[in-house]
Formats: sequence, structure tokens, C-alpha cells
Amino acid sequence: MFTKSLAEIAITCDHCGDECIAKNICIDDKRFCCAGCKMVYQLLNQGGLCDYYNLNDKPGFSQRIPVRTGKFAFLDDAAIQAKLISFRDEQQVHVNFYLPQIHCSSCLYLLENLHRLEAGVISCQVNFTRKEASIVFMAQTTSLRNIAELLASIGYEPYISLHDLKQQKPGIEKGMRYRLGIAAFCFGNIMLMSFPEYLGIDASESGLRNIFRWMNAGLSLPVFLYAADPFYKSALKSIRHRFLNIDAPVALAVIITFVRSAWEVLSGTGAGYFDSMTGIVFFMLAGRMLQDKTYRHLSFDRDYTSYFPIAVSVISNNKEIATALPELKAGDTLLIHNEELIPADGIITKGSAYIDYSFVTGESMPVKKDMGELAYAGGKQTGGNIEILVVKEVAQSYLTALWSRDELKAKESGRVSFVHLLSRYFTYIIFGIALLTTWYWKINDPTRIWIAVTAVFIIACPCALLLSNTFTNGSILRILSRNQFFLRSAQTIENIAKTTHIVFDKTGTLTDPRQQEVKYEGKPLTTLQKQQVMALASCSTHPLSRFIVKEFEQTSQLTVAGFKEIAGEGIAGVVEGSLVRIGSCGFITGNTNDTGGTVVYISFENQMHGWLRFDNHYRPAIPSLIKKIKNRYKLSVLTGDNEAEKQKLRRLLGEDAALLFSQKPGSKLDYIKSLQADGEKVMMIGDGLNDAGALRQADTGIALTEGNNNFTPASDAILAASSLSKFSSFIMLCKANQYIVTASFVLSIAYNIIGLYFAVQGKLSPLVAAILMPCSSLCIFLITFGSSHWLARRMKL
Repeated sequence: MFTKSLAEIAITCDHCGDECIAKNICIDDKRFCCAGCKMVYQLLNQGGLCDYYNLNDKPGFSQRIPVRTGKFAFLDDAAIQAKLISFRDEQQVHVNFYLPQIHCSSCLYLLENLHRLEAGVISCQVNFTRKEASIVFMAQTTSLRNIAELLASIGYEPYISLHDLKQQKPGIEKGMRYRLGIAAFCFGNIMLMSFPEYLGIDASESGLRNIFRWMNAGLSLPVFLYAADPFYKSALKSIRHRFLNIDAPVALAVIITFVRSAWEVLSGTGAGYFDSMTGIVFFMLAGRMLQDKTYRHLSFDRDYTSYFPIAVSVISNNKEIATALPELKAGDTLLIHNEELIPADGIITKGSAYIDYSFVTGESMPVKKDMGELAYAGGKQTGGNIEILVVKEVAQSYLTALWSRDELKAKESGRVSFVHLLSRYFTYIIFGIALLTTWYWKINDPTRIWIAVTAVFIIACPCALLLSNTFTNGSILRILSRNQFFLRSAQTIENIAKTTHIVFDKTGTLTDPRQQEVKYEGKPLTTLQKQQVMALASCSTHPLSRFIVKEFEQTSQLTVAGFKEIAGEGIAGVVEGSLVRIGSCGFITGNTNDTGGTVVYISFENQMHGWLRFDNHYRPAIPSLIKKIKNRYKLSVLTGDNEAEKQKLRRLLGEDAALLFSQKPGSKLDYIKSLQADGEKVMMIGDGLNDAGALRQADTGIALTEGNNNFTPASDAILAASSLSKFSSFIMLCKANQYIVTASFVLSIAYNIIGLYFAVQGKLSPLVAAILMPCSSLCIFLITFGSSHWLARRMKL
């Protein structure tokens, strides 16, 4: 084993935990990796908020790349403010900011004490789940821009996109909450006032009994006329389309139960079934609320505006002016800074661009673009500042055209849940039984027709049948969301269970685009030579140069003289008296033969010393995940990269997997269609916009995200990259969902058969019906929740 001396032990930043290369950035006993982290510490210290560091170990974010001055200048625009601010009066302004950096209790502590850092802040409340901060500040003391810059300065830069300027839909419809509340209130009180009927009441108290019956009838009216309205509308729409959906039998049961109950009360022949009717509505609304609440805060259908900032810098009269994207027009000159997205197609008029198109094309390495070349919207500049002359407006760019393709529109509604199919047959069967019952009693005893037929519809109510699916789906959705796997709807659970072929995108899905595996080959490098290579690479903004700096990170800094960079070839300079050159094979040796893959060569005094080979860094969870699923599913990999890593992928996925390279967005889409034409149920897992068409075409499209669900193309599900190792368990749980629902169906059908046996004979009393209905629903609730949570514990979810 090797041990390190005290001098070799890395010193980490007391703010963010990164390694401190420079040893002289400190305050007292605190050490920092950069001046930015030191500044944040000083700011917190002055505000008396250093308890921030006591709640979690090194909870801050690195400030090595400071926020660009003027980045939030667009927030001074009154029109933009009006669309972002939720409330304003003469004293207060209310605004919600999305802060993707929120991750721990230290974040909550710091943000909720924001008023101690900025005098104008009145309060700041954090929604940890949604990573949102609701801030109230005094308009006379500070401004929206100041608040955004303060948040950015302490490591919580607000993410504000063009999509935020559009009118947002509410999470859960308020009407649904009101309906559920009314149904709960009426159901509880009707049950309470029905106890005399359940237990039997003395005949001498008939007056009191009638009062309770009329009160129950009155309480049932809001439920029948208002709370159950969604079921009526849904059933009516299904009838118009000649399809009996899952709500049709519910609506029928509610109407029949109410009419029968009202007739009994008016005629004085009974108490009716108001408890059962209100119970049906309450349980169905509660189940749907459970499902809606699981994924209400996620936005799956994003358009191009979700990926663009609100404003961009426009050069006018040699001044940099923040301009809202909708106001951009052809002929404007844009100033694009490092790490900024290009919002419109344009020609580069100044500077050299290294554009990362992985978001659009799937290519893992940035593309070099020189002056005069066309840069497409959707690329991200990874070098220095560049200027672009806009040739197409934002709405006409390549990126928006890709979003507007037909395959990105809503999928055809050809996939119907087996629950809906079962409900259709269930309804037909009940109608058939009711007709046979009518025919039988018309011949034998016409006076019993009404009692028997209404009892059939009441006892055969599909409440338990529907609750089995609703509650099971709701439970599974909540378990999956707790593990960072968010589904668009309950139908996605069934689609996942039916999957036969899984298709992976490579860049950003199998691989981590933020990392590269760098391997040095050749003559060994001395410590001085490593420092020389690092010093020279530090002078370049090329992405490969950054990876080299990270690979050869040394504690000392050397001076570079005569630095020269040849675009697309390499860099050279004199470091400590030696000529050092880094670049392509042709730049170093004159030999232009392509060895495949990404290779950077190093020479000292014009003598080649070795080379660095860059390989994609595969996510740690991928090997074990592939091992678990490759024997159960057919696998394919689609990538925009070349075949440099074909052998590595073949070893990872096995000989039976299909590997397709140099794939464009249209090629990926066509491949998914070809699999479906062969009868495959396809699941596509991708991340970038180039996958959006394939994700929508697939039977199940899953978008992998690094924790920012705003950057998600149209998909059926969102999977956090940190939960990728659990994905095989997620699939098993979705399959188990159908078995749980089936078991619940068996119980529900048994209940219906037994109840119908008595109902068709006209022997079913209100007491029996009132007891059977809640008991059957309670049994379904216990089975679905109990089974799903027991399976989740077994799978360690």
C-alpha cells in the first residue's frame, strides 16, 4: 500500500470542497479554491450566517467561474418583470425563482435567511421538492435584478427561460379540490346520520328517522350535481365517440343510486343508498387526486422556449444591450459568452467558436467554427466570446423546426389500458344482466322489477373494480417518484410492463457528457513536463485543453511565452525554456493518418513524447444495469458518434445488441418505427433534443436528466441519472403493478357475483348494500397499498 506525506495530502475548499490548487487564498484557518468562494464566505460571515457550514459538510458551490456581470440586466425591463412577478403593490413584490442548485438543509437555512444578506428582502420560503424559492421584497429598497444577482453570487443562480414568460397552467385544478372536500364532508355526515338505519330504529321514532333521511337526501345533492360532474362529462364524451370508457359505469352507478334513493325517500319506502352514492364519488376523486399529485409539478411537454434564456446580449452602437428573445430579428448582432446557448441561426462575425452540439446532434465533442461560418441555434459556445449576425429569427431556426416536426406532436391515442377495455365489457355485462332480470320478473312478478333492477346496478357498481386500478397506480407512481422516476401518467406503467425492446442513446445517457476518460501513452512524463503541458493547455479555451488541465493538475504555475494556437490543429509555446506543442497527429508529426477516436499528441523540442487518448466516460451504473436486463430484453444503442468505441460497447452490451453509429435525429426516429413495424414494444432512453422525435415515437420515451427536469424533451417519463442503477427494479415494479390490479379485480368480481346473486332475486336490503360497498372498497385499498409497498421494500425502493 502507498501512503501520502502531509505535503501531498490535497487541501480542499472549506466552502465547496474542491481541491485548492492555490494555497494562498485563505482567511484565518479557512482555505478556499478561488477568490469567488472566499468572497461568498466573507458575505455569509458578515451576515452572521456561518451556521450554513455547520449543517452540512462543505455545502457550497464552486465559484471558479463567476457569474458574468450584467447577465441579469434583462430583469430591468418592465415588460419582462411583469411576466415574472406574481404580485406587486406599492410596498411589496412577490416572485418565484427556480433554483436547481438546492440540495440540502444548508441550502434551506441560507435561502430562508436571505433577508440578513439583503435589507430589501422581507421573506424567502423554499419549496425543497420543486426547488423553488418564493421571495417577497420591498420595491423601494431593492430590485428584481439585485435579488437575482445576490442569489447567483452565493451559488444559487436562478434558472429563467423564455418558457417562463408564457402563461403557466395551475398544478392541480382548484375545482378538483373543492369537489373532493364537498364529497368528503357529505359522505362522512351521511354515514353518521345513517347509523340509526344500520342498527335499527324503534318504530315509534319514525319522525326522527324521516328527518335523517331527508337530511341525507339534501346532503347528497351537492355531490350528485357538482362533485360527480367530471364523471358525467367524461362518460358523455366517450358515448359521443362510441367508446365506453372507465367513467361510464361510474356515472351510471351514481345516477341509478341517486334516483333509486330519492324515490325511496319520497315514497317513504326506505332510506335509500345515499351513503353508497357519495362514497363512490369520494373514493374515485381521492384516487385521482392521488395520481395527479404525484406528477403535477413536472412539465413533460416542453417547447423550444424551455431551452432558451429570456434575453441575449445584442451589440448596438458598440454597446451591449440585453434584449428579449421575441424581439430579435434578422440582422441583429449577438454577443454570445462562454457556456451560453445560441438562440438563433447566424453567421459568426467575430471570434472562434467551439460549439457543443450534443444537445441537437448527439456528437459528444464540440465543433470548431471560424468567422464566416454558419452556427445553428441550440449549440452552446464553450470557448471565448463570439459575435453572431442573426440570419433567421428564433421561431424560424433549425432548433424550432426540429421541435415542430409531426412526430413531436401528441401520440395517437391508439393505446388503450386493459382497464378501459374491461370496463367496457363490464358495462355490457351489467346491462345484459339487468335486461334478463327485467324479463324474468316481468313474467313472474312485475312488482319486483324496480327493486331487482336498481339493486343490480347498485351492487354491481364498479367502484371496487375501478379503485383497484386507481389506487394501485397511485401507489406505484408515488413509490417511483420517491426514487426520482417520474411518469407522465398511469398508462405509462402499463407501457413499461409490455416493453420487449430497449433502445439507448449513447451520448449523455450511457456516458456522462461532463467527464472524459483521459489515458496517457508514450514516454513517461516528469513532474516538470506535466507542469509544462498544463501551463500551455491553460492558455487555450478549447474543451480538450480543459480536460488536459484537469488531468495534469499541478500545484505550481509556469509562464508561457510565444503562445500560438492554430485553429483545428493545436497549440504551441515556450515553457521554462522548452518548446512545447500539443495537437493533432499532423500538427506534431506531419502524418495525417486518422487513428480513430480522439487523440492529442505532445512534443518537446519538436520530438514527439507521447499522446493522450480521450474516451467517453460511461456512467458507473451502466454495466450492472445492462447485465440485469440484457437477458430479458432486446437491446440497441443509437449514437451520433463514430465507431471509435464500437468494441467497448460490444463488450458491454453483448453480441446480440444492435449498435448504430453516426445517427441523425431522423435516423433514430426511423429505427424506432422499423422496430415497431416488426411488432416490438419499444422503450427509448435518451437525453438531448436530438432524441425528442424518437422518444415521442417510442411506446415509452424516458428522458434521462441530471436533476434539472426543465431540460427535458417531450417524453413519457423522467429518470434522474442518480437513480439509473435502480432502473431494472423500476421495470419489475411496473410489471408487478398489473398482477396487483388483477388480484384486486378477482376480489372485486367475486364481490359482484355474490352481490348480484342476491340482487337479481330482489332480496338485497339497504343495510347489506351499505355494508358491502365500503367494505369492498376498504379491502381493495388495503390490498393495493399493502402489496405495492411490500414489493417496494423487497426491491429496496
